[in-house]
Amino acid sequence: MSESTDRRLLVLDDDPTGSQCVAGVDVAFDLDPEIPVGVLAEPGSACFVLTNTRALDEAEAVALNRRVLAGVLESPVARQGLHVVSRSDSTLRGHVIAEPAAIADELAAHGVDVDAILFVPAMLEAGRYTEDDVHYAVVGGEAKRVEDTDFARDATFGYTHSDLRDFLEERSGGAVRAADVLSIGLEDIRSGGADRVHEILAAARARRWVVVNATEYSDMEVVAEAVRRMEAEGRTVITRCGPSFVRPLAGQSGARVVEPSSITIPEGRLDHGLVVVGSHVGLTTTQLRAAQQRGTLVEVELDVPSLLDERRDQHLADVTARVRETLRAQDCVLYTSRDLVRTDDPAESLAIARSVSEAVVEVVRRVREARPAWVVAKGGITSHEVAASGLGIRRAEVVGQFWPGQVSLLAAQEAPDEVMGMPYVVFPGNVGGEQGLAEVVERLSAAVRR
Repeated sequence: MSESTDRRLLVLDDDPTGSQCVAGVDVAFDLDPEIPVGVLAEPGSACFVLTNTRALDEAEAVALNRRVLAGVLESPVARQGLHVVSRSDSTLRGHVIAEPAAIADELAAHGVDVDAILFVPAMLEAGRYTEDDVHYAVVGGEAKRVEDTDFARDATFGYTHSDLRDFLEERSGGAVRAADVLSIGLEDIRSGGADRVHEILAAARARRWVVVNATEYSDMEVVAEAVRRMEAEGRTVITRCGPSFVRPLAGQSGARVVEPSSITIPEGRLDHGLVVVGSHVGLTTTQLRAAQQRGTLVEVELDVPSLLDERRDQHLADVTARVRETLRAQDCVLYTSRDLVRTDDPAESLAIARSVSEAVVEVVRRVREARPAWVVAKGGITSHEVAASGLGIRRAEVVGQFWPGQVSLLAAQEAPDEVMGMPYVVFPGNVGGEQGLAEVVERLSAAVRR
């Protein structure tokens, strides 16, 4: 699955779902730089650090990127052959300009000048690709320019251009001019190969942005080879990308799909597992209902109004007891009620959301001592909070995915004793078919029965 590469790949990931195109790599849920320093001690290694910066404002995101990278750069070993990736959403949301700039600034502070910033937002498994510099997303079976999708109307990270050169100019407020952005086209890749791509990259100096077109993994593999040649010449390239381009950068090819036979349940665990639902998007609700119709999940609800007044402590105790009791006999799903608590104060709304999230994490923290067979977290932010705060995972290994490029299975490598080795599934909120959650639970249950 891996090709020969001495590159050390540090992936600063703004969302917990970014590792879904690779396998056999480490993911740090803790921001301690010593974790990636340890992982990157070996040439050819890769480490994701989950920064969750899409939930932060720009200044906080910049500071966090610089702090983590600075800690890695303090290690002479980890610096050798280091390629830094700013991994983000493949539909162009996030701090697209600020985070790569922060990485380049921190590298410069350590005496390394960045020549090129590759921009590769493709996520091929989800139908998101770039052709003629225009980024597309397949929605409802139809390929649409991303400016014509709901992604472009994101309240925080919205945009009006699908041409990636124009997009960069728009999101940078004109600091990056579309005319100055280099482009690696499909013709360059497929006719000229790595030689032609290397020729284009060699012209990049002083943090020049470079748009990479790609509709297949083979396109990105050619670009990764050209990047390797650049780095062998002592040039420095950093990357802003979606999930897919990380795979060829890490020297991997193909998908590792997990079946029950490849899922290991450590000894001394219960025979049943826990699903934690934080995402309230429509698809998640549909998937949850489908799983329940198969009779595989018992519902336990956290009542939101009860979490916001004097009933909170007792309600948390009652819910924890119900989950623990359920897990002795059946698989269980923990979710929050859909009761709408109205407030016109944005700060108060944020405080309510935080209080509810903390309650979910607290139940998981109390339940983990019962040693469930496995845990599935539904929703990107939920998966980070459940892993880091609920289960206490500092570092985990990506075992593979339930479908090519979608829904990762992780195994804890640094965690409390009761969590070590436990299968942990990162299941994004708006991913998979109607039966997706049911199928994941069935594979995990089959692994328990082996």
